[in-house]
Amino acid sequence: MASDSSHPASPDQDHRLSAHRHNRVGLVLVAGLSVLAGMTDAIGFLSAGDYVSFMSGNTTRLAVAIALGDSATLLRLLLIISLFVVGNALGIVVARLSGRQALPLLLLTAGLLAAAAGWSVGSLPGAVLLPLIAAVLAMGMINAAVEQVNGQSVGLTYVTGALSRLGRGLGRWLLGARHPDWLMQATPWIGMLGGAIVGAWLQHHLGLMALFASSGWAALIGLASLLIPRRWQLHYMPR
Repeated sequence: MASDSSHPASPDQDHRLSAHRHNRVGLVLVAGLSVLAGMTDAIGFLSAGDYVSFMSGNTTRLAVAIALGDSATLLRLLLIISLFVVGNALGIVVARLSGRQALPLLLLTAGLLAAAAGWSVGSLPGAVLLPLIAAVLAMGMINAAVEQVNGQSVGLTYVTGALSRLGRGLGRWLLGARHPDWLMQATPWIGMLGGAIVGAWLQHHLGLMALFASSGWAALIGLASLLIPRRWQLHYMPR
């Protein structure tokens, strides 16, 4: 009788396989959320002339407004930046109160974006400013959905840090380091770029109503997060 040549996986192999799946799922989640950020940012920028997730750009614009004495732009950008900080704080609070699960956070994000899109319909008072406020809060909040993957920090609504970490990883690789983890930093950049392209196209055809697409995407990611093991979500999210 022929002997069975198959062997059960060793504990070390099981651990490596689980870690690989954990990292891969985390990167998919980062990509999806970066698409959301890019999409929403492009819609907000084309509709109101302001970024809703890219606060580095808004900070530079704020500095220019201060230097030029443009008080109207200065006050608007101060409001946007402050709301983004508040949104991040709210994201942490919601995540902590919900037991550090992504679904409640992303459903609330979807609700804010849907409210923003709905308010823009019918030329209601504040038909641009109020949707902008809701979108900025939403973009601040989603940063609490994922903070790290495989021990590496990731940014969802900004990519300067990701590109910097990507470049530093490339430098170490050129010097002989062969750990490929730094390549994951390309994920949020690619996601935001692709999302911004989609968002720009949608805004061109729908205006601020394109935020309904952002809302639907946020809800879809939230529902998909139910498939992620709880212990993995705890590793991704801020403590």
